[in-house]
Amino acid sequence: MNTLPKKSFGRTDMRPAALALGAAFLHGSEDTIAAIHLALDLGINYFDTYPGHREEKWGVALEGVPRSSYYLQAKIGTHPDRSKDFSGETAYWSIEQSLKAMKTDYLDAVLVHDPLDIEEPLRKGYVFDVLHKLKEEGVVRNIGLGARTHDWHVRLIEEGITDLALTYLDYTLINQSATATIFPAARQKGVGLILASAQGMGLLTGLEPDPDRERSMYPGSEPQAHQMWAWCREQGVSIRHLAIQFCLAAPTDSMVMVGPSNTQQVQEAYDAATAPIPEDVWQAFEAVFGVTRGM
Repeated sequence: MNTLPKKSFGRTDMRPAALALGAAFLHGSEDTIAAIHLALDLGINYFDTYPGHREEKWGVALEGVPRSSYYLQAKIGTHPDRSKDFSGETAYWSIEQSLKAMKTDYLDAVLVHDPLDIEEPLRKGYVFDVLHKLKEEGVVRNIGLGARTHDWHVRLIEEGITDLALTYLDYTLINQSATATIFPAARQKGVGLILASAQGMGLLTGLEPDPDRERSMYPGSEPQAHQMWAWCREQGVSIRHLAIQFCLAAPTDSMVMVGPSNTQQVQEAYDAATAPIPEDVWQAFEAVFGVTRGM
């Protein structure tokens, strides 16, 4: 069985596997625990959870697994009881809930998740202030931001506020806009990147993509996913394999986070990350679509 390589992850002390497991769609699954166990068996050791969305399942799944063998990341801003609340009080409350649910005494990383604006979380006494205090206490090991807005990532990276960043939809086969903004800042400051939505939120899974949906996700850009999908079908190539391995080759300290909803999709993501792709396939794809790995 092919194995997942370990990755450098900026200035953090973490050395995660190249593929990480996100809980955005997994938390409601009947086989969540089995999916987490499968991920562990496959060598996936970085888990991103969703506070307020059955985090206790992760506590059950990871019970008895040596805590030093995996990384656990929670969020602030997702709990349905205090959604988009980035006050200091809620930051403490949310982390306490996550620690209790997952039966651990520390979190390897905490993301401030998708704030509506960046000014409120940065206010004194609010979430980032609290996270830095908890980092000093060892309860939180690393601090990050999960957001689409590039300017926010760059600002927090350059000001030394975050140790890691999660970006989504902006480093895929159909859009690499993060390479001009977030990537350079992260390299300069030693910040690890989590690349989410490698499969373009369904556009690059192998199902026929909807050009109108792509237009809504990338306004002002000419849809490419359908052309890539058709080319891959003609060549007998898996677009899912290309999509995930393109992100795995990103020119920065990063890992790829997938968001499966069941055990089958965990296995499919692993297979996509480790399947051999002949070099001539990459060369042909790059020649047709102008998308170069590692650039």
